Amino acid sequence: MFESIVGASTGFYRIDYTWRDMALYALAVGADENDLMYTYEKNMKALPSFGVLPYFGAINTVPAKPKSFSGAYLAHQLVMKELGRTFPIGLHMGHELIMYRPFDPIQGSMVFNDTITRLYDRGEGKGIIVESECPVYDGAGRLICNNISRTLLPEGGGFGGPAPERGKLDYPGREPDVVIDETLSRTQNVLYRLTGDTDAHHVDPEVANEVTHGRGIFMHGLASFGFACRMLIKAFIPGEPERMKRMSVQMRAISYPGTPVQLRAWKTGEHSAIFRYLDMESGKAILDNCVFEWE
Repeated sequence: MFESIVGASTGFYRIDYTWRDMALYALAVGADENDLMYTYEKNMKALPSFGVLPYFGAINTVPAKPKSFSGAYLAHQLVMKELGRTFPIGLHMGHELIMYRPFDPIQGSMVFNDTITRLYDRGEGKGIIVESECPVYDGAGRLICNNISRTLLPEGGGFGGPAPERGKLDYPGREPDVVIDETLSRTQNVLYRLTGDTDAHHVDPEVANEVTHGRGIFMHGLASFGFACRMLIKAFIPGEPERMKRMSVQMRAISYPGTPVQLRAWKTGEHSAIFRYLDMESGKAILDNCVFEWE
């Protein structure tokens, strides 16, 4: 039924950036006074998770975008057209970032195109999971990283497609090797929004309440991704962000500005770890079934 949707793409866009964009991103994902490596142009290094910004990027794109538009939004439009009815898009369910080379931290370009690669059938009345891939190239056409993302469409299930993979990890019964506690600022959502994801759910209480049932604005899922990435680099490859190769997460719960969060990580090999990123007020995993790998 939805065969024609797979392979559809947003088309190519470009974002040019400078060291100020790098520093802003680092601050948006919790960098503090001890993280000059990410915020001061002298001897600067890029956080690898900077590579997720094109996925929802709606600031400084060429051609210009009036709002965020990823492969998931494109699939949403195409599925609604196929079904002949409208419905709201669901939440971002998971994201994977694979690194091939580090970003130039001082200035550069990101050239990208998000393509719908798979549709998973959750069953009648349970919707569809859209998977898309958004590779990011530099101005010379060299591949920097690839984003693989999964988003829920709450309608259209039962079309006979493949069932989604569970991807559930077995966490060790022992205490984690790494525990890091931090607290999101009350304006963390506003700061992260300035990096490019301008979705109103993360800044407008009236719009956000439609999703949070009155709890108001909530954090971007990819902000949580960036927070965890920075913490994991600090724990396992301090001072060497260029060594990160892969990070994959399931997005399990909404997080809110001003909330205490905790990273819990277990080393599983010489160059790998699994982790959770928790909301310490609710005890819920914001990110779960997560993998971090480095060289």
